[in-house]
Amino acid sequence: MPLDVSLVGTAAEPRTNEIDARWTMAYAAALGDLHECYIDTRRAGDIAVHPLFPVCVEWPSALDLRSRYRHMLAPAEAARGVHATHHTIIHRALRPPERVTTRAVIEGIEARKPGAYEVTRFDTADAAGAPVCTTYYGTIYREVAITGTARPAATPEVPTLKATPARARTEMRAIVTAGAAHVYTECARIWNPIHTDAKVAAAAGLPAIMLHGTATLALAVSRIIAAEAGNDPERVAEIYARFGAMVFMPSEMIVRIIAREPHRGGGAAIFFEALSAEGGRAVRDGAIILRP
Repeated sequence: MPLDVSLVGTAAEPRTNEIDARWTMAYAAALGDLHECYIDTRRAGDIAVHPLFPVCVEWPSALDLRSRYRHMLAPAEAARGVHATHHTIIHRALRPPERVTTRAVIEGIEARKPGAYEVTRFDTADAAGAPVCTTYYGTIYREVAITGTARPAATPEVPTLKATPARARTEMRAIVTAGAAHVYTECARIWNPIHTDAKVAAAAGLPAIMLHGTATLALAVSRIIAAEAGNDPERVAEIYARFGAMVFMPSEMIVRIIAREPHRGGGAAIFFEALSAEGGRAVRDGAIILRP
C-alpha cells in the first residue's frame, strides 16, 4: 500500500519524559563511553549527557506517530522502514534530572529511488517551555510507493565540505560487540526487534540483526568529541548524518574524520564518515558543528 502524502502535518500527542542520571549514564555506558563527564556523579556540577541521548526521548513519540498511520501499511511494508537521515540541533545541553516534553509531526513525504521517504520533526522543550533540541528524522520505507503530490520537508541547511582533502584528518577504531544491539536497546530504551530478534530481521529481508543507526552514529560522535572537542560533549551544537551500509555484530567500524573547517561564530565543522567491517559507508556525509 502506498504512503499517503496527506499524512504531512499529522502530529502525535506531546510526550513527557523524566530524564535522570541513571538513564543518561546507561546510555553512555552502552556506547562504551565511560568518560568521567558522563559517569562520575562526584564531579563539580551535574554530569553531562551524550549529544545523541535525545533519540531516547524521541522514540516514544515516533511510535505514537507511526501508530496513527500503521493501518495504511502492510506489516511487511512497515518492517521495511529504515533510518536514512538524521539531523539534531542542540539548543542547550541536558542536565539530569530534567523533565522534558517532546512533540512530533510528519514534516514531509516524497518518493525516492529506494522507496517512500518520510521526515519527522521532533521538538523537545524543558519544563519551562524553552527549547532543548530539534531533530529531523528521515525514514525510507523500502519498495513502498507514495500517493499524492510529493511534499518534501523544509529542513535546515546542512554544512557541506568546501574541498575534499587528499588524506583524511584521522581514523579511529570502534569495536562493536556481539551484544551491542541488545545492550543499546535496553540502555537507550529503544526497542525495534529487527535489531535484536533474528526471526524478525529475516522477515524484513535482512541477513542478520544489525546495530541501530543511532548507536552507530553515537559511536562515531563519541570518538569525534574525544578527538576534536577536548572530551567536552556540550560543545556539540548540531549532528547530521546519512545512513548507508548495515553494521553487524560482532564487528569493527572505522570512524574517519575527513576534515575540520571553521564555522560561523568561531566554531568548527567536523566532517566524517564511518565504515563497516565490510568497507561500506555505514555513516556518510556526516557533519558535527562545534561551539567555540
